[in-house]
Amino acid sequence: MSIKILHTADWHIGKQLLKIDFLEDMNLFLHWLIKCIEENEINVLLMSGDLFDQANPSQLAMKQYYYFLKQLLPLKCKVILTGGNHDSPHVINAPKELLEILDITVVGGVPEAVSELFVEIEVDNQKVVVAAVPFLRDKDIRNVVPGESYDDKIELIRHGINTYFSGVNEYYKANHNGVPFIVMAHLYAQGASVSESEREIQIGNQAGVESAIFGEEPHYVALGHIHRPQIVGKSHIRYSGSPIALSFSEKEDRKEVVILELEGNEFNISSLPIPQFRKLISIKGTVEEVKKVISNYKSESSLIDLAEVLIEEENENIEHIRILEELLTTESENGLQILKGSIKFKNELAGTSKLLTKGEDVSDFSPLQLFEKRLEQDASIESTQDFVNAFKEIMESMQSSDSID
Repeated sequence: MSIKILHTADWHIGKQLLKIDFLEDMNLFLHWLIKCIEENEINVLLMSGDLFDQANPSQLAMKQYYYFLKQLLPLKCKVILTGGNHDSPHVINAPKELLEILDITVVGGVPEAVSELFVEIEVDNQKVVVAAVPFLRDKDIRNVVPGESYDDKIELIRHGINTYFSGVNEYYKANHNGVPFIVMAHLYAQGASVSESEREIQIGNQAGVESAIFGEEPHYVALGHIHRPQIVGKSHIRYSGSPIALSFSEKEDRKEVVILELEGNEFNISSLPIPQFRKLISIKGTVEEVKKVISNYKSESSLIDLAEVLIEEENENIEHIRILEELLTTESENGLQILKGSIKFKNELAGTSKLLTKGEDVSDFSPLQLFEKRLEQDASIESTQDFVNAFKEIMESMQSSDSID
């Protein structure tokens, strides 16, 4: 019997998209995952960060998480879970000692000693060792230098991440050399294809790292943070992606989990598609074309499909704006709910283009998105990038201080 490992990430439990709660989407995924683990005789489940969508998840989100773990217990599947940039290390680590009794290892934030990252697993005399590296915050990987420039900070962050993973590999060689080795990480690897639903990490991903930082030691690198499943650099360095589409930019993504099967000292790597529980679609065209698509739409999903409407007309017409507003306030029809829409007139007067969303309010945006919207309103600002970078640095420093004991 070989050791079988399932790699997943970026569940974002508690996620909402413009007031549409993805609670039921996640319920369906977790139910499917339980069956997948049972049917494929998975020995180890790796979850590489962003368990929750918010640092302070709701009671409902916490209940969903713990109910999943309860369902998993009879399957005797080892769980290793790390914190991501959305997660609070304290929230993830709070039940750490209790979960250890249930063979569930959580690493919410960077521990004091690198040895605490390592988990050795043995099944039928076969061994695997996992370094469960969580999201590396600024304070975890470098010391702040007074008077440092923006470019200096980017370079120091990259250097800090590289140094940290070098330390992980050195510990592996000194204590587990020769044992098949997996590294978990939650970060942005340069070259990865991103979607709009990923929030900025370490100054808007500009401190993204090259896949070479993981070194030659790992036999597999289980990445989280990017929501599109993909290989980065080499075939054994992979993002599993998020299990459900979290934004319209992910509407074409094929969601999957990665399955590793250890044979000898090497992993056979394959992917398993996740069923699509609802579709996210874009409907483009004139008012009449859009209305026709909506009226003829037939959903085959178990949940209500969600749509964004993109209308383009030749001439400005207040009636077309009214129709768009009506579409956004109409209850779902044919298994389709219109969440947001825009209308553009080719011969528009200045400033008459409209973007509308259903039930939109401040909570639908990240702090950075709100700040960028505010900058757009000030015509006296010629270059906004310096303001954006400064804002990101402030947000990072606040996140770092929030995670201090």
